[in-house]
Amino acid sequence: MAKEESKKKKADKNEGSEIASGPRSIPKNYVPRLKTKYHKQIVSALQKEFSFKSPMRAPRLKKIAINQGVGDAVADRKIIDSALSEMAIITGQKPVATHAKKDISNFKVRKGVAVGVKVTLRANNMYEFLDRFISTALPRIRDFKGISKNGFDGRGNYTLGIQEQIIFPEINIDKVNKVRGMDITFVTTAKNNAEAMSLLREFGMPFKKEEDDKKGAKKDEIIQTVAKKDTKETKK
Repeated sequence: MAKEESKKKKADKNEGSEIASGPRSIPKNYVPRLKTKYHKQIVSALQKEFSFKSPMRAPRLKKIAINQGVGDAVADRKIIDSALSEMAIITGQKPVATHAKKDISNFKVRKGVAVGVKVTLRANNMYEFLDRFISTALPRIRDFKGISKNGFDGRGNYTLGIQEQIIFPEINIDKVNKVRGMDITFVTTAKNNAEAMSLLREFGMPFKKEEDDKKGAKKDEIIQTVAKKDTKETKK
């Protein structure tokens, strides 16, 4: 009887360690869905589109950098801790706190104080986050009509701003202290904006159509003209 009880205790300890470790339950030969899609479909599609002589010339995704500013953490240290835990839940990787490089008296910021959170995803973690971001997070944005094409920097990188972290289904809305945004940068090996856009589009990124972009530009122009008229009337 004593031997059986000791065996049961050892089995329970092993089960607990497997659950706590998490990544050990993933098979060694596991490959993310978008990674296999890139090697089997996207490379050949980009090679045909841009007439690349070698498949090695096709652009690829290097890393995904996520940054979140937390200015409220200057007054309360607990805020930065909650931001770190939320970022870890969203990305599945431990984030790092960013600190102020100099004193700013207007914002009551001192050098070395934590003012943000950042994380850099590579390899399988990068593809897994991209898959969840495209398939589940983006469709949860209010009145979503696609992402803008103006986030390219001309060197193959694309930056996208998100206003609410609650679009990620991993976040429990009831436990969120404050709704915050974040910046997501997709770093690629593309040499220009066209190659980077084609790469992200092949992955499934839903870019806005040209008609929607024109409508949005017209709305911005109307808002600016109305604001100018209001300022002129108030001056009079």
